[in-house]
Amino acid sequence: MVPFDDPGDAKHRIVKTMLHASAAKLRRRAGALCRLGLALSLLCALPQGGAAGDEVLRVGSKRFTESLVLAEILVRTAAAGTSARHVPGLGNTAIVFEALRQGSIDLYPEYLGTIELEILKRDKPTGSLESVNRELAALGLAASIPFGFENRYALAIRAGRDDAPALAAISELAAEPQLRFGLSHEFLGRPDGWPGLRARYGLPQRPIGIDHGLAYEALAAGQVDVIDVYTTDAKIGRYPVRVLRDDLEHFPRYDAVVLHRADVPQRFPQAWAALEALAGRIDEQRMIALNGQAELAKRGFGEIAADFVAGLTPGSGSSAAPQ
Repeated sequence: MVPFDDPGDAKHRIVKTMLHASAAKLRRRAGALCRLGLALSLLCALPQGGAAGDEVLRVGSKRFTESLVLAEILVRTAAAGTSARHVPGLGNTAIVFEALRQGSIDLYPEYLGTIELEILKRDKPTGSLESVNRELAALGLAASIPFGFENRYALAIRAGRDDAPALAAISELAAEPQLRFGLSHEFLGRPDGWPGLRARYGLPQRPIGIDHGLAYEALAAGQVDVIDVYTTDAKIGRYPVRVLRDDLEHFPRYDAVVLHRADVPQRFPQAWAALEALAGRIDEQRMIALNGQAELAKRGFGEIAADFVAGLTPGSGSSAAPQ
């Protein structure tokens, strides 16, 4: 547990970095179209799937820790039945999904809420894998193999402060207009993020945008009072924060699943049988620990995945399954 001391050097560093992040926001937006064009060009350069004799299962991932760890776990699990390789860090949801749709990759780890809201453009999520698959079938895709955890958005406050209100639920924030919100740039722009949350709960605060990688440190240094978090963040176990209950159930379910081309089970039957054994094997606490090995212990994604898969092997002497 990291104490909430506020050393001057750390405080100044965080403030300086936050200011730089805000200043860079316009530059990032100005270059977004260029980056998207470059990413799509790279996708076109990837080999296309579905050709006869293609024996390599290609697993994609987004550019964040959890996606990279899960993709490595998928590759190492599938390797028991076929040749498999990781196509890492392709980009955001739109880019990775386009790679899947075009056949440049065969599968990647995704979240049920993201499939419903960002990919299928539904106004209201159902949380139903069966309902999602009915719509995905028209695209030649499917979602399968729920890992056993969901990675939801949530709001968190700094715990253990004598001068902080003892809040337990998001609805209680409406009566605390003085609280300073520091929210990630993506959360500020997502319809299931700040815009919808503010309307749903009637929140009066005016948040500032900060990089998610600095959010816990900003909270610890007293620069902000409320941040958005992912429920499988590695730092949740490191910093004394209190995750607020979503008492009006604004956030949809974000169960982690495998989004794949519909023909993958037929093209790679042995690999698919091995992958299906991952269903239900990673709970929320296990995923937090896996993320922590990468972000806090600085272990490589492949090394983390190899240890996890070895723990699933009968006779290995350990078990990575949730207890």
